[in-house]
Amino acid sequence: MTLIRLTAKRQATLPKQLCEEMRVSPGDAIVVDVRTVDGKRVWLLRPADRIETPWFGRLGRYARGKRHDLRSVRRSVEKARRDGRV
Repeated sequence: MTLIRLTAKRQATLPKQLCEEMRVSPGDAIVVDVRTVDGKRVWLLRPADRIETPWFGRLGRYARGKRHDLRSVRRSVEKARRDGRV
């Protein structure tokens, strides 16, 4: 049995072994379901469904290393227009 303590802000740290078994990483969401087993109330933890689409995250490589402020974006669009790419 593993003991997990809550902080004053009601936060908890999950043991590394549990995270590995659940296949969760920092930033992942965990769903908590309440069940009754043998007349006792228990909480079931499971990883939340991940977004699985063919296009999700595919454009990140094009954005890496580039500025994303509005002025830079406008300059990039204007340059593409001048070059006939848009």
